Amino acid sequence: MTTLPVPTTPLDALAADLRGPLHRPGDPGYAALAVPWNLAAWNPAAGPVAVVEALDETDVATAVRCAAAHGLQVAVQHTGHGATPASPGTLLVHTGRMTGLVVDGARVRAGAGVRWTDVLAATPEPLAGLTGSAPAVGVVGYLTGGGHGPLARTFGVASDLVTAFEVVTGDGRVRRAAATENPALYWGLRGGKGALGIVTAVEFDLVRLPGLLAGCLWFDGADAAAVLHTWREWSAGLPEEATTSVAIVRLPPGAGPLGGRVGVAVRYAWVGAPAAGRTVLDRAGFPEPVLGGVGPLPYAEIGSVHADPVDPMPVAEASTLLRALPAAAVDALLAAAGPEQIVVEIRQLGGAVSRAPEPSAVCHRDAAYCVSAIGIAQGPSADPTGCRSVIAALAPWSTGGRLPNFAVSADPAEVARAYDPPTLARLSTLVATFDPHGVIAAAAPVRAAVLQDR
Repeated sequence: MTTLPVPTTPLDALAADLRGPLHRPGDPGYAALAVPWNLAAWNPAAGPVAVVEALDETDVATAVRCAAAHGLQVAVQHTGHGATPASPGTLLVHTGRMTGLVVDGARVRAGAGVRWTDVLAATPEPLAGLTGSAPAVGVVGYLTGGGHGPLARTFGVASDLVTAFEVVTGDGRVRRAAATENPALYWGLRGGKGALGIVTAVEFDLVRLPGLLAGCLWFDGADAAAVLHTWREWSAGLPEEATTSVAIVRLPPGAGPLGGRVGVAVRYAWVGAPAAGRTVLDRAGFPEPVLGGVGPLPYAEIGSVHADPVDPMPVAEASTLLRALPAAAVDALLAAAGPEQIVVEIRQLGGAVSRAPEPSAVCHRDAAYCVSAIGIAQGPSADPTGCRSVIAALAPWSTGGRLPNFAVSADPAEVARAYDPPTLARLSTLVATFDPHGVIAAAAPVRAAVLQDR
C-alpha cells in the first residue's frame, strides 16, 4: 500500500486539497500566473506566497478557507489588466482555467477564465455581448467593474445585463447571486469590482445588433486642438445610436505616415443603418484623416476600433469624470498633455449609460465624459506624475468621481471616488457580512475608505 506524505505546512495541506495545481515562488509555473498584464503592479520581491491555479469553484473555496485559517488574504487574477500591487501574505487565485462557456439563445454563461474574445467568437450575429474596448480582457473583471464599452451610449452599462453570479465569498461559501437569490450580493457584485468575493461564473444577456458602422480616424498630432474642439462640438449633439471617444496617442514605429509620432484618434460606433451613421459622422466636419476609416464592421472585430495593446507592459493611470466639456476644458487638457508617452482619452458617456434598469453599485451615471491619462513606461515601472497632472488640470469641470474599471487602485481614497457615499456605505456593510474576517484582498480598500469618511 502506498503511503501518502503527511502535509507539513499550510501550503502542503492546501496543495493536497486542491484539484488544480499550487505554484510556489521558484516553481516553473509561478511567474507565468503571478505576473499581471500591467507590469507596473508586479514586484518580484513581494509576490504572492503561492498561486492557486483553480479548476472550479471548489478550488476557489478551498483557497479562501485556507487563507482564513492561516491569516492570509486572497487576491484573484485572470488577465491581470486591473491588477494592483500585492500585499504581504497574499494567496493568489488564478482563474484562467475556468473556461466554461455556453451561449444559449440570447443568454450566456461564462466561467471566470473566459475572455471577451471567446464570447465574440461564440456569438452568432445579430446577437452581441457588450464587450469593452479591449476584448482580450476577462469577462468577469469587466462586468464587476460596470463595463462602459464602445456601444455604451446605445445599450448602457454591460453589468446591467448580468442576470446571475456564482461567487465564493470571504467566509469560504459558494453562493449564487441573482435578483431573487442573495439580492443584496447581486446588487453589490455589479460595480463592486471584486470586493464581495471571487466570482467563478457569470450569466448575462446578449443584445440584438441591427447593424454596425464603426472605425477610427487618425489625424496628425499637430492638428490636435482643431480635432478635439470639433469633436467636442459634434459629440454634444449625438443621438444614442452613436458612441464616440477621442484620444491623443503616440503611435509605434511602422504605423504608416504617423509611425513614431503623436496622432489624434477619433473612435466612432453607430448602431443601426450604416448610411444614417455615415451622415451623422459627416456632420462633424473633421479634416481628411491621415490614417484609418469608418465603415460597416462585423461586431466580432469591434476591438479594432480602439486597438488597445495586447502585450503586457508597465502603465500608470489616472482618471476622472466630467460634468461637461467646454472649450476651456479642452484647452486645459491640451496644455497639460505635454509628455508624448502619455495617452489621453476622452470618452463620451450619457445616453443609455445614464439610465439604470434596476439598482446596482454602479454609480456616477450622470457624468458626461470620462477622461483617462495613461503613462506607458519604457522600463519596468511607470511614473504616474504626468497622468495626475493631466487629471488635475481638469479639476474645475470634474465631478470628483471615477469609474471602477479605469485607473484601478488599492488606495482607499481612489476606491471611494468610484462610489457615492450611500453606495460605499452599503458595500462596506456587505463586506462585513460576507467577509467577516477580512480575507478578500479587494475588500480592504472599501473598509478603509469608509473609515476615512467617518
